[in-house]
Amino acid sequence: MTKAEIRKIFLQKRLALSEAEYLHLNQLLCDRFFALTDLSGVSVLHIFLPIAQKKEPDTWLIADRLRREFPQIHLAVPRMDGDILEHFLLESPTQIAPNSWGVPEPQHGQRVAVEKIDMVLVPLLAFDVQGHRIGYGKGYYDRFLKNCPPRAQRIGLSFFPPLQHITATNNDVKLTSCITPEDFFVFA
Repeated sequence: MTKAEIRKIFLQKRLALSEAEYLHLNQLLCDRFFALTDLSGVSVLHIFLPIAQKKEPDTWLIADRLRREFPQIHLAVPRMDGDILEHFLLESPTQIAPNSWGVPEPQHGQRVAVEKIDMVLVPLLAFDVQGHRIGYGKGYYDRFLKNCPPRAQRIGLSFFPPLQHITATNNDVKLTSCITPEDFFVFA
């Protein structure tokens, strides 16, 4: 299958989830994240904000719990600027508004340098057993992840299990791990 075909199939799978299934899967992802992720060395965690109309994993559940239980961890959220992502501290949900594509973004805030990021929650449509991922095809996260420090963990969140193989290119950056409602995958 081509990446375009995989994108279409997995987006349709997400959109086909009932509201009850969607809420349940989000809670399982959140619970697994906190049960299986070592946050002890994390000072800055980059977290994508979910595009509601695409039924992306609801990272607000994770962000809210991090803010309550791990106030020492700074949360950075992305904003598109041309072909790159800028990063800003998440200070308040009121600083967030959807852009023209419906992507929630910070409208203002304190910038965060990429080198300060210790962990990245990476959006995806699908991933494979080797840690390759498919996003929406614009390359924002691959360009961003190439500039992250080598120590930065790259954790995907997926409602669905991995595919056996995704054809990767030199521009693709592998995940270090991926969390699903049923499993936790670690990649070499």
